[in-house]
Amino acid sequence: MPIDNALSPHGGELIERLLPPHEAERVAASLPRLEVNDQIARECVDIAFGFFSPLTGFMGRRDVDEVVHHMRLSNGYVWSIPIILDVSPEEVSDRGVRPGSRLLLTQRGAPLAVLNVEEVFTFDKEEMARHVFGTADPKHPGVRRTLAQKDLLLGGPLSLVVPPRLGAPFDRFFFTPRAMRERIKQHGWRRVVAHQTRNVPHTGHEWLMKSAWFSAQADAVLVNAVVGEKRLGDYIDEAILLGHDMLRQAGYFRPEVHQTSLLLWDMRYAGPREAVFHAIVRKNLGCTHHMFGRDHAGVGTYYDTYAAHRIFDDLPDLGIRPVVTLEWAYCPECQGIAYEGLCGHDRSRQAFSGSVIRSILQDGVKPPRLIFRPEVFDVVTRAADEYGFGSPFVTERYLHERNPVLEFGRSAGEVTG
Repeated sequence: MPIDNALSPHGGELIERLLPPHEAERVAASLPRLEVNDQIARECVDIAFGFFSPLTGFMGRRDVDEVVHHMRLSNGYVWSIPIILDVSPEEVSDRGVRPGSRLLLTQRGAPLAVLNVEEVFTFDKEEMARHVFGTADPKHPGVRRTLAQKDLLLGGPLSLVVPPRLGAPFDRFFFTPRAMRERIKQHGWRRVVAHQTRNVPHTGHEWLMKSAWFSAQADAVLVNAVVGEKRLGDYIDEAILLGHDMLRQAGYFRPEVHQTSLLLWDMRYAGPREAVFHAIVRKNLGCTHHMFGRDHAGVGTYYDTYAAHRIFDDLPDLGIRPVVTLEWAYCPECQGIAYEGLCGHDRSRQAFSGSVIRSILQDGVKPPRLIFRPEVFDVVTRAADEYGFGSPFVTERYLHERNPVLEFGRSAGEVTG
């Protein structure tokens, strides 16, 4: 399909890799199987549907080395996070895996994807962590994930065997890059600004989106919520998606300028490097701009507050424009929402504290609408009851008993969009 230059995917070609049904059935019965975890399953879907264009599979040694040390693929395109498949020596030897092998990747026993193995290699985990995250401190969650990887890596292209089925309410918000680009085309949007989120929206988030829309002279805001590995105390995914969609339903954004969607991704908390990765993925979805606030994709004190702003100064060829913003806060003196550095009531302004918002949701008492939209509060409360076992925050029960986001197998239906 011809791609509009203004919305060109990374690398110029939108990758799509799905086996035809007759071939899928044949290979599923004949190939040695390798069970993969939820993270790898999500990344197989992302690769196959082009979220990670121009990647066609898991990275080989040369791409990993270039990404780790130079933040580029071996073909020269900017890329900031290694996308790798780690395996144990025992898994390799038991299946006789070597370059030229084909493997059926499975998830919970169901056929997922066929991997054409081109390389079996090793890479120093601490070196990878130090360059990607700027630290080798095992307290950093991304470093901890990297150091816990198995000792061998498999590189090579993959093809999805069966499209996944997404459970409710995720099925309403999952759009492949091709489907999202079609939606953008149908709306006539020429400038689309992306909003990355892992939170239910308070009015500070709302004003960040509105200011980014204004700054980019955009036609629309695409909310793209990360759905993946959860930590205790995170917002439940269902509340995030339904809360953002309610901003449109309740009229805080017109329907023709706002869209909520999701991205299957396990956060690495890589700060500025992850900001670049987010921009590339949203470029593949058809966005022309991406908003970045304070501490984007950061954790703890590992990164400077606005490191994710500065990294784009050295990436003029990325093909998606960053929209950098400071902070919006409630100002009693202005009797409204004020932008950092704009009004002179520095001592009066009240930042949108995450702990305050959480206590509001835990208490169950509706806050002032200048802090939290009542319609959003109501839908988050309903999501807590319907999906979160009474809590809008991730609990042990949610981790173990939640409805699955993705399911694979013969009965899996077509992808939404």
